[in-house]
Amino acid sequence: MLSLLLYEDLYGYELIKVISETFPVSEGTIYPILRRLTKNNYLKTYTAASDQGPSRKYYKVTEEGAFYHHTLKSEWLDLSEKVNSIIKEGK
Repeated sequence: MLSLLLYEDLYGYELIKVISETFPVSEGTIYPILRRLTKNNYLKTYTAASDQGPSRKYYKVTEEGAFYHHTLKSEWLDLSEKVNSIIKEGK
């Protein structure tokens, strides 16, 4: 989620739609994660008017969130490199 939100602010349902294009995900999964990321100050929220109904709550990555994303991404790339090595070479 942080990766997507680094590029643009999204509201919850929009985020679910974007993620669902890659793999199935439910609101019951996404909203608790958004709440936790917000509580930990990795995301902040703001409300914006919508032409299609009530105002929407948008999520935006904070400076802390960008640093956290960088850390997680580095760890993931390191782990995936090791796993790929095991798969390819059996080591």
